[in-house]
Order: sequence, then structure tokens, then C-alpha cells
Amino acid sequence: MSQPRFFPAPMPLTLEALCAATGASLLNPEHASREVFGIAPLEGAGEGTLSFLDNAKYADHAATTGATACFMAEKFKDKLAPSCAALISREPYRAFAKAAALLFPTSVRPQSVFGGTGISPGAYVHPEARLEPGVTVDPGAVIGPRAEIGRGTLIGAGAVIGPDVRIGRDCAIGPQATLTHALLGNRVIVHPGARIGQDGFGFAMGPMGHLKVPQIGRVILQDDVDIGANTTIDRGANRDTVVGEGSKIDNLVQIGHNVQIGRHCVIVGQVGISGSTVLEDYVVLAGQVGVAGHLRIGMAAQVGAKSGVMTSIPAGAKFFGIPAKSAKAHFREVAVLSKLAQRGGTSGDNAE
Repeated sequence: MSQPRFFPAPMPLTLEALCAATGASLLNPEHASREVFGIAPLEGAGEGTLSFLDNAKYADHAATTGATACFMAEKFKDKLAPSCAALISREPYRAFAKAAALLFPTSVRPQSVFGGTGISPGAYVHPEARLEPGVTVDPGAVIGPRAEIGRGTLIGAGAVIGPDVRIGRDCAIGPQATLTHALLGNRVIVHPGARIGQDGFGFAMGPMGHLKVPQIGRVILQDDVDIGANTTIDRGANRDTVVGEGSKIDNLVQIGHNVQIGRHCVIVGQVGISGSTVLEDYVVLAGQVGVAGHLRIGMAAQVGAKSGVMTSIPAGAKFFGIPAKSAKAHFREVAVLSKLAQRGGTSGDNAE
């Protein structure tokens, strides 16, 4: 069996070109004409590959790497193998990301799984839908009446775009994703299996049964939002559910109705955000965080993995634990419990 290549082999790039594109500088200008045509971690790199060093834990690998070039902070320059060219950058990982995107541009956003362009004969596009030139629609996709889709956008195989949905330019909607009651800006990526715009979980509870509350809001995804695979974002009940520009949402995240997410937030896998909660700009929620409803998480706040957020969090704070509390309080409690456990163990040993 032949070994498949899922991304086309890149054209070689000189280190001089990479520096121009990323803002890095060559420690030794004589290396400017060297070429790279692949990427690899330091410990697995070979001739022609590009790597990066952004964490001191991996500095030992730098001394033995076979990479042709490596993005790194200046403080690590003396740890690098003599055969490897140092590309000095204040943000080595970001520089590496830009370089990797230049080498493998098709990896940055979902591509047509059918390898086609334009509207596939196997797609179902309502005659009242409006698609700008340059839209690609893969087989099995369904686009409803009055939907509008901007140029350069991909609608993946089996995706469903509901009536009146608006999708901006240069977006990518992955296979089997569904979008209803939604407005998307430009360069939005929705990965496979995501569900956008379905009913929010709203019921008027009562002893005679739970009465469904109509959900008449929308979902708004602003420019450059990235939605992970199998993530669900409910439409608003009486106002919109909003994800601000540049925010990145991982796989398997649940976002309830009326939630407001600010700009450039990062929400990691298996997070659940209950209805009507507000995240201000630059908030980070680590994996499996649960957030109760009607709370506010302040600008640039960070919440550690598996935390249960039951109260609002001030701007810039770091919270951990169940229930979540300030990092200082959380670690103080952990330290006290550890000391108590040690004392208890000692007493028990003596008693025996």
C-alpha cells in the first residue's frame, strides 16, 4: 500500500523569505539562502525541515536536532546544534505558525473533500438561495431558500444551511455541519459535525409538565471565529447568542442560548456554558470547565481545567476548582488539606 500524502508537498522556502514573512531575524546571515520544505518537532527533524523552540523543557533536543532551521528566543541561541540555523523571534511559536501556513496553506482551513470547485451536481441548492461567484458546494450539501453565501466560501459534503442564513466570504463549513438561524462574518471556520442555531434549552417548569419556551433569537459568529468539530451553539431565546471576532472554540463545546462571548476568547474542549452568561474579551476557559447561567466572566480572566464556575469572575482573575475560586485561595486550600492529610497519616502510623 502506498503511503498517502494528505497535504501537497510544499515548494521550498528560503530562510530569508521566512524571515521577511514572520519578522524573525537570522542569527547568522550567511544562512539566508538555505531552504526548508517541511516542518517537524526538534527531536524528529531532519534535513530541509523547520522547527521551533518555545519552551525550556525542550531545550535539550535543540542540541541534537537535525533541523535545517529553528525559530527560537535569543536566550536559547547557544543551545542549538551548530548545523541548525537560528531564526530569532520574540514569539517563536507564532512565527512557526505563520511559516507552517506558508508551507502548507491547505491545512489552515477545511478543503473540499470532493476535490471540486463550484456547485457539485450532487448538491441541493434552493433556487431562491444567493451564492456569490467562487462558492464551492460539495455533494450532498443542502442550502435553503434565501440563504446568502459569500465568495470563496466552502460548504462541505452533507452540510445543511438553513433558510435565510447569511455566511460571509472565505468561510469554510465542514462536512455534516448544520447552520440555522445564524449570521456568519468573514473567514469563519465551522468544523465537521458542528450544530449552530438549533433550539436553546428553555422550558417553563411546572408540576403539570414543562412548557417549551419559543427560541426566537439568532446565532451571530463574527469575523475570524473558529468553531470545533461537534460543538453546539444554541440560538438565543429572546436575544442573540454571539461569539465575538477572533474567538476560538474547540471540539465538543456546548454554548447555551443568549450567551455572549467577547473577542479573542479561547474555549477548550468539553466546556459547557449555560444560558445568558457573558464572557468579556480575551477570556480563557480550559478543558471541561462548567459555567452556570447568568454570570459574567471579566476581561482576560482565566479558568482552570475541570472547574465549576458558580459565581461571576472579575477581570484578569485566575480561578480554579469546584466551586471555582481565585487561584490564591484554591492553592492555599490544597496546601492546607495536604498538610492535614500528612498529619493524619503520621498519627495513624503511630497508633498502629
